[in-house]
Amino acid sequence: MTEVTTHQAEEDARNEDILIYLNGQIVPKAQATVSVYDSGFMLGDGVWEGLRLYDGKWAFLDEHMDRLFEAAKAVDLDIGLDRKGVILALLETQNANGMTTDAHARLMITRGTKVRPFQHPSLSQTGPTFVIIMEHSKPKIPRPITLSTVPHLRGLPMTQDPKLNSHSKLNCILACIAAQKAGADEALMLDLHGFVNTTNACNFFIVKKGAVWTSTGDYCMNGITRQKVIDLCRANDIPVFERNFSLVDTYSADEAFLTGTFGAQTPVSSIDGRTIGTGELGPMTVRLRELYKELVDRS
Repeated sequence: MTEVTTHQAEEDARNEDILIYLNGQIVPKAQATVSVYDSGFMLGDGVWEGLRLYDGKWAFLDEHMDRLFEAAKAVDLDIGLDRKGVILALLETQNANGMTTDAHARLMITRGTKVRPFQHPSLSQTGPTFVIIMEHSKPKIPRPITLSTVPHLRGLPMTQDPKLNSHSKLNCILACIAAQKAGADEALMLDLHGFVNTTNACNFFIVKKGAVWTSTGDYCMNGITRQKVIDLCRANDIPVFERNFSLVDTYSADEAFLTGTFGAQTPVSSIDGRTIGTGELGPMTVRLRELYKELVDRS
């Protein structure tokens, strides 16, 4: 079976010549480098945010800025720019690349370059490193995603809060590796109590008898697309539940799909070798995709 990821996009030769924002400068891709002493490279000490460009507008920009600044405050990281400054940097990068639609931006802020190669935050003394990578990116997932349940859990807030978009993603990477070793595309992760939670890269939903289910949100990433889907269900008289549910509930679902900024709503065909519904894109997922597109167009 062809390997598929939730962030798979059409090949675009223009991405070889993109310009990248690096600490206030717009530089060619080949020149966009940071020090080996950078906190992000050395320790995963940083936060990031992903956004999508549709028809000249960055979707749900305010919510993404809220999440970025909340994450930076939580880890005591000074971005070095205010909210307006970050948005201007985003628009500057967009204009430099001449992008108008079907683009994805990844904003990354680390604690900056260290004076010595050790953990203590006080060793980061040069101010933050701020990078914006912006690519031409049209999602192209040739088939529904397959998932495998893995032993890696989404943790408690007092260890590494799963709601943070932090650079420290090793737990999710190990989960993805475990799923691939089992023959699946990506990982389905449980919470500390054994309830279905999220995947290694996206939030997770199932559909049962016309109702949409997702986790309580206690241990999953703070997904903007996740919340938009929940809001759309409530606004359109679609029963939706944020609840604890098990793998038994999941295997018997009529549909399953993932949510994320990149792919919006991505269908799931099988979990742990069990076909979900027909194994194809289901009618509820189709409807939510349409409602989501209308919401993006309105906003």
